[in-house]
Amino acid sequence: MPALPAPVVTIGLLMASNLFMTFAWYGHLKYKAAPLALVILISWGIAFFEYMLQVPANRIGHGVMSAAQLKTIQEVISLTIFAGFSVLYLGEPLRWNVVLGFGFIALGAFLVFVRLPTAN
Repeated sequence: MPALPAPVVTIGLLMASNLFMTFAWYGHLKYKAAPLALVILISWGIAFFEYMLQVPANRIGHGVMSAAQLKTIQEVISLTIFAGFSVLYLGEPLRWNVVLGFGFIALGAFLVFVRLPTAN
């Protein structure tokens, strides 16, 4: 069986890592009565697994993609996962202005990947 291409592996790992990080950063918002110190410790524990996926993703992807492209992919994934998380887990509506703002960020991300002609 042939190995998966590096960009596919990288994006898959970045998606999984971001899901962990989203829970580490925002999952506790459903449990505001929990002591802050406990929430921080739990978040660190969750973030450990995020790093176990994020670091290999960047190692595998770098060289095939630039560091700027890797960061851009991570940010787009982050916004996409966060949008779903906030609706499905936190029960918050996804308002039009948030969608538009995320769209502008996606447009900026597109520019990172476009090969524009260089000036001579």
